[in-house]
Amino acid sequence: MQKQAQEQTLWGHPKGLYILFFTELWERFSYYGMRAILILYLTAKTTDKNAGLGWDDVSALELYGWYTMFVYMLSVPGGLLADRLLGQKKTVMLGGFLLVFGHVILAFDSLLAFYTGLVFIVLGVGALKPNISTMVGGLYNTGDAKRDTGFIIFYIGINIGAFTAPLIVGYVGEVLNWHYGFGLAGLGMILGQIVYIWGQKYLTNVGNFVPVVRDKKTNKAVPLTPIEKDRMIVLVLSFIIIMVFWGAYEQGGGLLNLFAKNKIDRVMFGVTIPTSFLQALKAFFVVILGVPIAWLWTQWRKTGKESSSLFKMGIGTIVIGFGFLLLAKAALETSVTFDGKASIYWMIGAYLLFVIGELSISPVALSFITKLAPIKYASLMMGTYFLVSGLGNKLAGLVGEAAQSAGEYTIFIGVLVFCVSFGLLLIVFVKKLNKLTHGAEDVNE
Repeated sequence: MQKQAQEQTLWGHPKGLYILFFTELWERFSYYGMRAILILYLTAKTTDKNAGLGWDDVSALELYGWYTMFVYMLSVPGGLLADRLLGQKKTVMLGGFLLVFGHVILAFDSLLAFYTGLVFIVLGVGALKPNISTMVGGLYNTGDAKRDTGFIIFYIGINIGAFTAPLIVGYVGEVLNWHYGFGLAGLGMILGQIVYIWGQKYLTNVGNFVPVVRDKKTNKAVPLTPIEKDRMIVLVLSFIIIMVFWGAYEQGGGLLNLFAKNKIDRVMFGVTIPTSFLQALKAFFVVILGVPIAWLWTQWRKTGKESSSLFKMGIGTIVIGFGFLLLAKAALETSVTFDGKASIYWMIGAYLLFVIGELSISPVALSFITKLAPIKYASLMMGTYFLVSGLGNKLAGLVGEAAQSAGEYTIFIGVLVFCVSFGLLLIVFVKKLNKLTHGAEDVNE
């Protein structure tokens, strides 16, 4: 990562962190706002007062899976574009403009506008996501213990956007008009782009283009060292964890969205909660629990116990698995209740466990990549992280499709068993994997 010389700080962190914080907050507001109503818009009947496209659940889940996969798959060429041509800072700027165009186009009520908007959003996220995350790591010097905390702060920004978007965009889209909701998501992206443009003065030393180092005699790119190769192996293995995580976690926008709509009693205190509002639960829990869980892991490390990134990811995968145990209980309840619906509290409890697991996986993985990835492959490896996230999203869509025939209970139990088994396997081999990092996680206390 690039070193920050005489970087201006605020509350102990570079001021650039807060520019990236608010840029990503609004970008995620636009993305999660649109995502909260996407599958509901696809399945809303064409004869409804707020008419949708009238698709069946399976077709809607299929598009949802492909869309969320491609959103993240394009992060690989987005990372390459930054590493080889533009640098991270300019590529984020380009991605922001593409996202603004995409979200604004979705506000128009036509099938052509719908598909065109999705294409622009896919391209925009691909350019922005891997590079803005890499820039966060670039704000900190090698061995700076504040790096992990910086990523937690950045991650909280992501989830403030993810929390408010389903409430605001979800209400406008689901209750008033789908395209008003899409337009409101676009307004969020415009605000994010304004923040990023204004804050360039705090990002002068990060995200700039770094030419590939070449051998003076052969003019070929300098190859990776043996240590760098070992670290790349660990990164590739960590990507498998990420795919499993997103395959389970992203049921929220697809299968669990439909499960909440059709089989959850959403009445609380006499008020029926819109389905899209439940999409805000996980982000709300992240904002509330982010700092406490970061503090707990810090205290855990100070006791001398195993606290590597890989260990945290293993624990997080197990905790997410137990969230599906609660959902399985909800699925059983639907078979015995008079109206065929389960208590909303099962879903609230499951989302709480999802978030506890998430906070031990997602921000930890982002920081982990910036520690291990060679500088010349920094954005590419972050792009690969999001590519794997996209594959996880596609996996989530396939699992959702399978639930339409196999039943939710069977799928929930299957995901529970897989997550717990995978997490335990990782913990068993964590010490051997840690050796391959060659002390990359050693920090200055």
